[in-house]
Amino acid sequence: MMKITPHTRLSAYIDSVKEVLKGMKILKNKDIVQRLVNLVKAYVTDSEYYMRRGDYYTGIACISYAEGILDAMRELKLIEFKWPKRKRLPKVLVAGTFEILHPGHLYLLKKAWELGEVHVVVARDVNVAKFKGRKPVVPEAQRLEVIKNVKWVDQAYLGDEEDIFKILERVRPDIVLLGPDQPIDEETLRREIKQRGLSAKIIRLRELYKEYPLTKTHDILNKIRDLLEKDLNSN
Repeated sequence: MMKITPHTRLSAYIDSVKEVLKGMKILKNKDIVQRLVNLVKAYVTDSEYYMRRGDYYTGIACISYAEGILDAMRELKLIEFKWPKRKRLPKVLVAGTFEILHPGHLYLLKKAWELGEVHVVVARDVNVAKFKGRKPVVPEAQRLEVIKNVKWVDQAYLGDEEDIFKILERVRPDIVLLGPDQPIDEETLRREIKQRGLSAKIIRLRELYKEYPLTKTHDILNKIRDLLEKDLNSN
């Protein structure tokens, strides 16, 4: 599976905005539109600057502002244009509880972003209790809100309470990315994908993220418990 580099992604976004600027039609309020177009061009220039520096995430933020201004002007019927067709990025599905977001989660999400458009399904509270034997510390709505705001995530959803594989039908992924120790049986997953008429490729990361000691929710919770017990005993 080809890795989609941040440079490739950003370059495609910049090219799309430039193409719109060349072909768009001004419908009214020419002076206002021209000022806004100048702002769009400034964001394009900024984005190209950050791309040259290798700061792709800031570059993507800049070009996103440019796209937003163009979309707003079109919505207000100030200009007329169509976005050029871009090659569709593969949809990458990642699933998890994401109870306490940690570097291991971020590593997984970044790897997913390198493969395509990232869709994340967050486990429901009832399913966490079923599979982990305990209720989650952080409720599902809060866990979803956190994941939605991770820069490598394009879309995030709550899973289905009855069928944990139902998200496959909604997202229709090209890739399902699994963490190295994620307790999902690949044969079962492959069967569920096939039964839904899909052909997603399953990729499992080979190595755990080990740069920091606390990269598992279980370890973080144990650390918190130990510190609380120590604090209580000292009093």
